[in-house]
Amino acid sequence: MARYEFASVFADELQDYINDKEAAGYKGAGFRKSLIGFDRFCVEQEIHEPVFTTYHASKWLEQRRNESHTTHYARINTSKRFLKHLSIKGYEVYVVRDIKYKGTDFQPHIYSDTEVIGYFLAVDSHQSGMNRKDAIQYPVLFRILYCCGTRINETLGIRKKDVDLEKGIILLNETKNSKQRYVVMGDDLSGLVNTYADKCFYLLGDEDYIFTNANGGRLDKKTIYEKHREFLFQAGIPYVGDGSGPRIHDWRHHMAVYSFKQLTDTGLDMYVALPILSSYLGHKTIFATEKYVRLTLQLFPYIEEKFNMMVDRIFGSITAEVLPDENN
Repeated sequence: MARYEFASVFADELQDYINDKEAAGYKGAGFRKSLIGFDRFCVEQEIHEPVFTTYHASKWLEQRRNESHTTHYARINTSKRFLKHLSIKGYEVYVVRDIKYKGTDFQPHIYSDTEVIGYFLAVDSHQSGMNRKDAIQYPVLFRILYCCGTRINETLGIRKKDVDLEKGIILLNETKNSKQRYVVMGDDLSGLVNTYADKCFYLLGDEDYIFTNANGGRLDKKTIYEKHREFLFQAGIPYVGDGSGPRIHDWRHHMAVYSFKQLTDTGLDMYVALPILSSYLGHKTIFATEKYVRLTLQLFPYIEEKFNMMVDRIFGSITAEVLPDENN
């Protein structure tokens, strides 16, 4: 696919801004997409001078038809940072205001035990087509998503050098926040990855991706999305579509919820478990992980009951000690 060429009056500044971000280690594709949208908007509005007025800002701030709030939020706040950058450089631009992030009502699909079994039966029975590796690489790839809660880009970006077979860990480099992190493989997954390595790794250099297409290049997301829908169909799991899932990313939600449940089932306080899970998932802040607390409590109400009982025991006894005895 040809690289987009910026065409607005801010074209050079936009490209320089992106180059500076990427040179600093920022790899987010979303911010580039938002700035491409800003560039196209400036062309459509026939802005011929490097000036961005309040009129332009009000038009740009409008939420578009069928634009989700998440996309709207990302578009506006990315452009705000760019406009602030232009303002510091002396350009006459109106810096758009912040818009409040409202979150989303989207509920991820948390798979039942029956659905998990059916899905992986479909994965494991898949026959290779043009790519002879598919039958052995898909069981590994999809189990990494399921067991480790990795994002799809993180998983497809794993290179041979990132896999430590002896320690049973994988280094993730292509992360959302551009910060490397390790994920630990359980014994079953580690054994599966070792078997896969015995069959394939001798063909790979250290810099090669471990999941490849028929030509030996990196697998693309589109192929994995198509296979995911195929496995859902074979497992009898309805696919709603239009982003309502079940999506590939729902394996990450599934792993997070069940990991949180497992931590609390061992007796760990859920607010002690929260930062552990947050770090493992690679979230920037604990607030990004907090949604899994709510989701877990919805699915497993007994956890909240257990937590409330613990609070009553602790604070109830304190209250009893602090409050005066009315009979004295």
